[in-house]
Amino acid sequence: MNKRTVSVGLMLFALFFGAGNLIFPPQIGQSAGGEVWPAMLGFFITGVGLPLLAIIAMAVTGGGLQGLTERVHPVFGIVFPIILYAAIGPLFGIPRTGNVAYEMGVVPFLPERLAAQPLPLFLTTIVFFGVTYWLCLNPSKLVDRIGNILTPALLIIIGAVMVKASIDPIGPIGATAETYENNPMTKGFMDGYLTMDTLGALAFGIVVINAVKQNGVTGKRMTRMVIQAGAIAGICLAAVYFVLAYLGATSHSLGSAENGGQILNAVVYELFGPSGNVLLGAAVVLACLTTSIGLITACAQYGVKVFPRVSYKKIVLLLSIFSLAVANIGLNQLITVSVPVLTAIYPLAIVLIVLSLVHPAIKGRAEVYQGSLLLTAAVSAIDGLKAAGIEISMVESVLRSLPMYTEGLGWLIPAVIGAFLGYGMTLVSSNSKLKTEN
Repeated sequence: MNKRTVSVGLMLFALFFGAGNLIFPPQIGQSAGGEVWPAMLGFFITGVGLPLLAIIAMAVTGGGLQGLTERVHPVFGIVFPIILYAAIGPLFGIPRTGNVAYEMGVVPFLPERLAAQPLPLFLTTIVFFGVTYWLCLNPSKLVDRIGNILTPALLIIIGAVMVKASIDPIGPIGATAETYENNPMTKGFMDGYLTMDTLGALAFGIVVINAVKQNGVTGKRMTRMVIQAGAIAGICLAAVYFVLAYLGATSHSLGSAENGGQILNAVVYELFGPSGNVLLGAAVVLACLTTSIGLITACAQYGVKVFPRVSYKKIVLLLSIFSLAVANIGLNQLITVSVPVLTAIYPLAIVLIVLSLVHPAIKGRAEVYQGSLLLTAAVSAIDGLKAAGIEISMVESVLRSLPMYTEGLGWLIPAVIGAFLGYGMTLVSSNSKLKTEN
């Protein structure tokens, strides 16, 4: 494993590790209490395992998200990437990085009256997305800027918190909240949706592949290098999640909090005093900045393919301005709106990744993809409407009979059934063709 692979791996970790990754593990830790490790195991599946599988799938195809989606159907190859890039990009993912950077990197240092005003958020997001825009103008330097500079700084800050927490623990692991008493692993699995990392991996994958190809690496060597970089990113993510969850689980003596950001603020203040806010603020801003850079770069590179007449720099500028505007709506509103959308499209991304990994085994049959994704979408769309507060009672009564539906995994069995039905259709059509020819 060479230095370039390590740099790409650290860049990939930084691209993944953004706003949600800092907020959700501490929240899970505090809420899960004694069930923190089963809950985090489920979180690791959606927060570490699936993103890595997505990177591997894209490395094998070498064609990015479009190469994966076109295996299903040409229309799906157009529609799904647009929805995905919109969700992880200017509608939710990118604005959220600016919001979290403000909430955790700026608000703790503002007077309470000033923090309640809209102007500080507006000014902060102007600076934040201005810096993001500048760093995105030359994507060929992403590895040097992120992998060799920003990521080590971020890991050093998180490492300092980890060491201090190990030497001087805040307290014992607390009690388990009611939502985590039954099936904590499944609950953690669903919590992993909110990081958007699996969706992000489908977008970041082409950025990583391009970063590797810049050195003239292609073919199997490129695939191997991308997989190794993904392993480095996964190990770093798992280690940081472990620390953050532990901090949340042992924070009960500090009182309850509404979100993971408040938990981290309280924990770091307890460990380091007033200087802890500066330390945490620096970590948050770095994490959010690297993710914002990766998302805008990935969305802009895709945008150039869709709109070849518009330059990369113009698309970056438009994304930065639009994200700035959306960010000023507020963090809570963004999270509220994003949950139904993520609930609807996340299962589709998971099924697409799994099918891509078994692509040779199913001999690339489009019917297998279509059957599995069609039944998955039928269930996940209802889940999305339910998350938005829209319930269709007649359909709900039918879907409740599905295994694990109440846990949010009702799409799993239909996905498997759809794949087998699609495979069966190919066998029937093949036999019909043979009879016709004979």
